[in-house]
Amino acid sequence: MRLIDPSHPFFRPAWRRYLVVAAPFAWAGVEWSAGNTVWAYLFAAIGGYLAWNLVIAHRPEGED
Repeated sequence: MRLIDPSHPFFRPAWRRYLVVAAPFAWAGVEWSAGNTVWAYLFAAIGGYLAWNLVIAHRPEGED
């Protein structure tokens, strides 16, 4: 079972994929600036997972 489905119609526009990836990285910056390093690392890891699935390994429909 995958945690996120990159082929879902919600993720079809590229700006949505990039926004979903940027949000946890932005929150990691907020946590880092507040001194909460554990939460910052956690949100950075979530952002990395999303970046891999939605940006790097994303294949548009019909492209095999």
